[in-house]
Amino acid sequence: MEYKDYYKILGLDKKASQEQIKKAYRKLAVKYHPDKNRDDKQAEDKFKQINEAYEVLRDPEKRKKYDELGANWNRFQGGGSSGYGNPFGKGFSGQSGQYYNFGGDINDLFGGKSGGSGFSDFFEAFFGGGGDTSFFQNRSGAAAKGQNLEAEVEISLEEAYKGTSRLIQLENEKIRFTTKPGTYDGQILRIKGKGGRGSASQGDLMLNIKISPHPRFQRIQNDLKTNLNIDLFTAVLGGDSIVETLDGKVKVKIQAGTQNGKILRIKGKGMPVYEQKNNYGDLLIQINVMIPENINTKQKALFEQLKKEF
Repeated sequence: MEYKDYYKILGLDKKASQEQIKKAYRKLAVKYHPDKNRDDKQAEDKFKQINEAYEVLRDPEKRKKYDELGANWNRFQGGGSSGYGNPFGKGFSGQSGQYYNFGGDINDLFGGKSGGSGFSDFFEAFFGGGGDTSFFQNRSGAAAKGQNLEAEVEISLEEAYKGTSRLIQLENEKIRFTTKPGTYDGQILRIKGKGGRGSASQGDLMLNIKISPHPRFQRIQNDLKTNLNIDLFTAVLGGDSIVETLDGKVKVKIQAGTQNGKILRIKGKGMPVYEQKNNYGDLLIQINVMIPENINTKQKALFEQLKKEF
């Protein structure tokens, strides 16, 4: 039986934090997801390895037992038949007398065919397995909820501003979800009952919202920041400029003597504040003064004359 280095599979050091484990898993799961690698057996196998590694390392108790196993893993290779039993027996759960086996079909979660747990022999030997059809069912027979699944969904800044509705494909089922105005990067949406199968109920589907970069706007919490290029004469003499927002165009008054890099603030033209009706952040406009290039002799003389006036 082959030893599985779960840290290596996720590209992590053994001292990795839980947050680092989660980030590595999400990145690799998106890269090797079957929806993006159709008919690619290597990507499918990699995807299963990633999920198996995450199944162990995301759980502090499992991770602790896995780390304790270390180089002595082959001592337990025989499982119960060798007399050693399951090395992760006691302590697998936080309550005395509650020992858990992993059963079920990981392929059921990720669109594969049924038959077997979908995890490696190494996992089966040391974390339990067999004919159990639940995801986590303790040896006392108590039913358990299925595993939560995680997925990443990317939306535009405009969709975050107005709210949106999307359809996603989960195995053979299409699921619609909606986001509210003001949705923020890293927000987790929970869709109940759309996760892994359990003996008592299904787990939930956790959608991690990612907002794609915008060519004109930078989001700073509920504010939006943008740049405005103005000519030298408008900066010196003042004037009006038109600025694009996510809710149309607005006229901005430029005061005479405006300096390069100055920030103008327009109240209420930023992002909607999540779940706060009629409450918006501000629009921050950074002024960029454009200096004339390649001036001719006459224009240079005029600037020289102007310089003498100051």
